[in-house]
Amino acid sequence: MPLGIDRSHFYEEKVKHIEKSNRVKDERIGSLETENAMLYLKLAQLRGALQHTRQESIEIHEQFEDESRFRKSVAESACKFKQELDNIKKDMQSVQSAAKEIPKQFNEQVQHANSVVQRHKMAFQSQSSSLSELQERLAHMELTLHDVTDRHAKEKKRRQELHNTLMELRGNIRVHCRVRPLMDFDRGQEDMSSFGRQGAKSEVVVHFVDDENVCVRTTKHNKVFEYERVYDMTETQNGLFDEVQPMLTSLLDGYNICIMAYGQTGSGKTHTMLGSHKNEDYNPTRETHPDEGVIPRAARELFRLTSEKQKGTHTVEVSVVEIYNNDIRDLLSHDPNIKHDINTGQDNSISLPTIISKQVDTVYDVMCLVQHGLNTRRESATLVHEHSSRSHLVVTLTVVSPAPSFFSKNSAPGDKPTTKTLQPTPRDSKGRSSSLSSSGSMPSGSMWQSNDISTNSAGQAVIKTKLQLVDLAGSECVGMSGVKGQALRETANINKSLSALADVLGALAEHRAHVPYRNTRLTHLLQDSIGGDAKLLILLCVAPAQRYITESLQSLGFGARARQVQRGQTKRRLPSSAEKVSMDTPKNSRSISVTGPPPFSQR
Repeated sequence: MPLGIDRSHFYEEKVKHIEKSNRVKDERIGSLETENAMLYLKLAQLRGALQHTRQESIEIHEQFEDESRFRKSVAESACKFKQELDNIKKDMQSVQSAAKEIPKQFNEQVQHANSVVQRHKMAFQSQSSSLSELQERLAHMELTLHDVTDRHAKEKKRRQELHNTLMELRGNIRVHCRVRPLMDFDRGQEDMSSFGRQGAKSEVVVHFVDDENVCVRTTKHNKVFEYERVYDMTETQNGLFDEVQPMLTSLLDGYNICIMAYGQTGSGKTHTMLGSHKNEDYNPTRETHPDEGVIPRAARELFRLTSEKQKGTHTVEVSVVEIYNNDIRDLLSHDPNIKHDINTGQDNSISLPTIISKQVDTVYDVMCLVQHGLNTRRESATLVHEHSSRSHLVVTLTVVSPAPSFFSKNSAPGDKPTTKTLQPTPRDSKGRSSSLSSSGSMPSGSMWQSNDISTNSAGQAVIKTKLQLVDLAGSECVGMSGVKGQALRETANINKSLSALADVLGALAEHRAHVPYRNTRLTHLLQDSIGGDAKLLILLCVAPAQRYITESLQSLGFGARARQVQRGQTKRRLPSSAEKVSMDTPKNSRSISVTGPPPFSQR
């Protein structure tokens, strides 16, 4: 073993030295790392600045390019403007030169115009004498023509007034005839190429002659029928109603009115009375429609007339019934199959006390109720017409208006009921009124009726007049219509009722002692309109085609027979006697009415 030398202190020193050296190195490393981080941070900042500088450089470059393009476009525009300015200068020079020439040309034109005026002036002066003479003759002829035209219009109006007065005195039924145009279904099974041609079933054989005559032309003979008014194929709904409208004025004067459409199936009765009914819906509206028929137009005219009277004095009620298989059906009832009986008063007045009558204030209300009734009206398709009516439709508008002052005096509460008996005005052999036998007074020259007087809740006497608008079911040939079963029974009842209507007219025209009103419900219901005390207008609807010639002749013959009926002078619906009911007993007041609806509306 070598000599023992204690070397531990050498290692200890060396370790300390190494540790010190390590600490110095660690410190150096830390400072270097810090310096490195600072350098990285500085590098990032420099990179950001470089990126920003590059972006600014790009934007400056783009601005430079935009500026260059703008300067280039400005330069091009400046060149264009310069060229246009040069052109304008040239045009200005030409305008200036032309303006210098205008005074010369104007003087020349003035001189030429003066010469032309002088020539025309000389010609006018030379012809003034003959022109004055012609003007005088023309003025004289115009005065003569105006005088002749006035006299012709007055004579025509006077003739019409005399004719209407004569019809009033004779009590004849007024008959108008409407010839509808050819329709597609008129050709039947024929080819379209033969439609309306001579010899075809669709050939037109019913011809409009003039306002009062219609002619049926056949191979054997020509037959002319005369009526109060004839409408051709081009007549509008408005033109037809212009002839009907004057009758409605009489409604508020105390007269009952009945307007009836008669004709074969498919002849245009429902179109005439109600209007166009495409899609099986009449679509009631508050506005007027050019295709609407007599019923909505008559209702509109009625409300126009009542609006001219004192407000609240006139009320209007409507009822809608149909006669189907000789039974009366109320189309406003919840159960239209309930049968109704006709009541006949002592004076042969007709009433239906069990039907529903509703008060209305506008045309729209009326047509909504009519539409409601049409939804349950019997219709079916036949070989003649797609929407053939299988029943007679009767729309009744009842007007309740105050009686004249000499029928009702307002009494104070507690006054005793008084009775005044008024007799019809006696007339001499010439029809003139003579004396009046009553405790009151009555206008002379008027006829009075005693069955439409009643009292309202205030104890005032009121009068009920009715406007009946009738759309009759169409007559038809069973062989042509091709109906079977139930439809055949309907056709038989329709033809029976229409035949009974013709029998009634024949009996009235021949002044028979017995008139068969009660043979059918139709003639019984219309008894006081046909042979009674209403102004009756029959609208004959005729199809013009050859295939319907038998039915057309039957309809035209029906109208001719109707014109021969003389019923006496039509009477106003004013009473000859009335019981004044006091205000404290209004419940006892009742009316004997021929207007159809009951005194109080069922709502």
